[in-house]
Amino acid sequence: MMQPKDIARVYFIGIGGIGMSALARYFMRSGKTVAGYDKTATPLVGKLQSEGAVVNFETNIEAIPEAYREPQNTLVVYTPAVPASHAQLIYFREAGFEVAKRSQVLGMISSVTRCLAVAGTHGKTTTSCILAHLMREAGMDFMAFLGGVSEDFNSNFYFSGSEFSVVEADEYDRSFLWLEPEIACVTSMDADHLDIYGDHQSLVASFEEFAGKVRPEGSLVVRNGLPLEGITYGIEDDAAYCIENLRTESGQYRFDIRTPDASYSSVSFSKPGRHNLLNGLAAFTMALQAGSRPDRLVKALASFRGVERRFSYQIKTGNLLFIDDYAHHPAEIDAVYEAVREMHPGKEVLAIFQPHLFSRTRDFGAAFAKSLSRFDKIWLLEIYPAREEPLPGIDSSWLLEQITNPHKRLITKDEILPELGRNLPDILLTLGAGDIGLEVTRIKNALSDENTVEHS
Repeated sequence: MMQPKDIARVYFIGIGGIGMSALARYFMRSGKTVAGYDKTATPLVGKLQSEGAVVNFETNIEAIPEAYREPQNTLVVYTPAVPASHAQLIYFREAGFEVAKRSQVLGMISSVTRCLAVAGTHGKTTTSCILAHLMREAGMDFMAFLGGVSEDFNSNFYFSGSEFSVVEADEYDRSFLWLEPEIACVTSMDADHLDIYGDHQSLVASFEEFAGKVRPEGSLVVRNGLPLEGITYGIEDDAAYCIENLRTESGQYRFDIRTPDASYSSVSFSKPGRHNLLNGLAAFTMALQAGSRPDRLVKALASFRGVERRFSYQIKTGNLLFIDDYAHHPAEIDAVYEAVREMHPGKEVLAIFQPHLFSRTRDFGAAFAKSLSRFDKIWLLEIYPAREEPLPGIDSSWLLEQITNPHKRLITKDEILPELGRNLPDILLTLGAGDIGLEVTRIKNALSDENTVEHS
């Protein structure tokens, strides 16, 4: 692959993706000129444009800026979410450009650093963001490529130096196999992406291959109970890094951390949910392995603010809680449910869920129905297709029929605000990985007319 010193221009096909935009920011910071295509002018795309990227929204070749039609010194980066039939992708390939997947480029950049890679079917974005926050507070030199917008950085990219890199190791399309981390973490290996893997065992085998990519001098951090050999973390007593004496005080978790070498008492962490506690412990363990001072890490855990769309409080008043979350898998929905019930017991909860991908909805239909039935009320939007074409018989009506909760219904985006005006619950949840996230501000602003907004 073209080396960074030989790159003058980078063109991204799918520049508005969360992982792609982090790479775009890296190259702009490195003095390269950046342009790209995306199908939608999202707020994230708008921020890239304001930072200097040139973005077009047409798939035709004429939309490519003239300077990026010169193969020499131009790197083209694409995401697997872009179809092989994309006109610009075909043009660059046939014209002899250097064309690489996002994961290949991330592997190239991180290979010359001490790479800390977080993998897992759930939890990798939050864990990566916590890890980046801890390392910044510990004064370490690193760059971070994050799969979400950190509320501590207000970005999905951070740079303070190049000794370390923090990267989210994505299992989709086996992308994480391009990485060779010094320290790796696996948070979970639940069945997912069966359109790629076919079955759960094939996905597990891919995680095992990823674990084998850890550098000889490095270490693998593994959530306790997963079938991988490594440094374990958990709330269980037999984990090497363990949370003990867990309690809640004033809406925060308080606990002790026991490691093989020491114990740290009265640690604070404010993000709700046992899954987030585990994410914090995983990040703490990785940062310790990288040589961070433990006293700084303990202090930094207490100041972590969060990640956009990960149990993110939009409204928090005595009359209403509005929480937005990216949950798009039954296990993630269960984690959100448990967190809400633990932190806000006895409240009526309405969940608005947008299923993500026809294949995922089909593969986990029964599990989705079971998870969603637990809420007091459930409203379903239509399936967000992302990269997929519709599957016969698979839609939100099909999923709704399997949900046993009597307080269920299909809803359109335009119906959300009028229906909330007639059915405002104690707690409102918006859930999903599709474009439901673009509705959050509209809902928040409308509901804030009648509620005093407090940010968490």
